[in-house]
Amino acid sequence: MEIDYLKLAIDEAWKYQLLTYPNPAVGCVVSIKNRLFVEAHKKAGESHAEVNALWSAYKAFFSAPTLTSSQEIHEYLYKNHNNFFNEATIYVTLEPCNHTGKTPACSKLIETIKPKKVVIGWLDPISSHSGGVDRLKNAGIEVEILNDKRCLNLIEPFIKWTNDKFIFFKFATSLNGAYTGGYITKKESLKWVHQVRDKLDLIVIGGETVRKDRPTLDARMVNGKAPDILIYSRQKEFDKIIPLFNVKNRKVYISDNLDIINKYNFIMIEGGENLYQKVKQIVDWNLFIININKILNRKNYRFDDELEVIHCEKREDLFLWTQKT
Repeated sequence: MEIDYLKLAIDEAWKYQLLTYPNPAVGCVVSIKNRLFVEAHKKAGESHAEVNALWSAYKAFFSAPTLTSSQEIHEYLYKNHNNFFNEATIYVTLEPCNHTGKTPACSKLIETIKPKKVVIGWLDPISSHSGGVDRLKNAGIEVEILNDKRCLNLIEPFIKWTNDKFIFFKFATSLNGAYTGGYITKKESLKWVHQVRDKLDLIVIGGETVRKDRPTLDARMVNGKAPDILIYSRQKEFDKIIPLFNVKNRKVYISDNLDIINKYNFIMIEGGENLYQKVKQIVDWNLFIININKILNRKNYRFDDELEVIHCEKREDLFLWTQKT
């Protein structure tokens, strides 16, 4: 059976979905000498997926120094590739960037090392970043563009927050859809939520949840920043010793409308079924984090929406990314 190399890259990128804000999630596979090297872009300002995969491949065959910055890796490969990659095929979910920002241009590195072929899942939607394809073709490198919808799905948050804003609703549930009564999902999932909070601009939460759960809604598990908070509630009085009110360097809004959202780019909504029904018209994606080892006799979610599964991934819990059809 033929290997879907691009799917390997897509699946790797999804492991870092939203964590690369404000950059897109991107995955890459380098096929060389009957071996595969699968990597992703992991954090804004760090090496892009192509660089991580090329560097992993190089280190598997040659002795190389320990390098951490993207600039160092680019410069080392410029000087020391020795035509090693000439028979390689690179599969990447997004067109290699053609601009220099916090990291050098990936298209320049690929142009220099001259692989046999580059397979691209989707062209860069940001015109100022594009041009990588032309650069590679002009260098005599074979380029195939697949226009794979899976790769467009992967970068939808990036497209939305770059042009306006991206909003997703996070549900934490048991296998049978129960969502009340404290923590349900596992610690690894909670840590991931904290990683995302470190990237967020704003969290929206219902007033009832604030009163019952008395949350902090920070990113303390990863020593990250705490996003601003909108408490969506008709009742404006809250006990100000609830921890979320006492986190430094954050704003807390209490409002019965969602207008404040328009000031932000990257937004997560947390809550139950009642809140979802009130806000679902503005939600781009739903993320279900499902503990498949628990069936609980508690209140369950009920949906009158038909949802399309964009991506499903088994971690300690099941991550199910969906959008309305």
